Amino acid sequence: MSGRAGANAREEILGRIERVTGRRSAADAAESYGRIDRGYLRRHHGEKILELFAERVADYRAAVRLVSAGELPGAVAESLAARGGGAFAVPSGLPDEWLARVPPERISREPSVAELDELAGAVTGCAAAIAETGTIVLDHGPGQGPRALSLVPDYHLIVVTADQVAADVPEALERLDPSRPLTFVSGPSATSDIELSRVEGVHGPRTLEVLLVP
Repeated sequence: MSGRAGANAREEILGRIERVTGRRSAADAAESYGRIDRGYLRRHHGEKILELFAERVADYRAAVRLVSAGELPGAVAESLAARGGGAFAVPSGLPDEWLARVPPERISREPSVAELDELAGAVTGCAAAIAETGTIVLDHGPGQGPRALSLVPDYHLIVVTADQVAADVPEALERLDPSRPLTFVSGPSATSDIELSRVEGVHGPRTLEVLLVP
């Protein structure tokens, strides 16, 4: 189907829907949205949120370690050293103290997209995390870098602090800005073909490691 034919089909379908439902103003749409019943349970867990998050992250075949704030620089350096040689992509807003024990030659600040594929991995923070689903959310603000930085390299180390972990999805979404580009990370990248053969690293990093700071 040509691009123009596809566009015409789309317009026709949308036109039919509009004729049935009628065109609504932005105010009407906002009013309808406000009438949605939200009586569902917003929080399924009240205790041991960090333990639940660590458990769910591990379920996705990601490595997760609990480290104190004082141990964090050493833990970051240890994790990167275990990956062998090469430099790691680091966003400009990542706290310098997190990298205090990493040799400078192993740090590549804000590399270009062309350089990312040659690097050993990436180190970022995050915007929020969800204990119930073991999901980490990046909004690509300070300390996270552009989306390519966390998707192109084969290894991704994410630092998550206790105050960023929400018990459930509704609580986490309230902390996020929907106008920002959000990336939801639930374990390393993985997909399956029609025979259910699992392949990792196709749409993102093959290896995900999480340092959780209580």
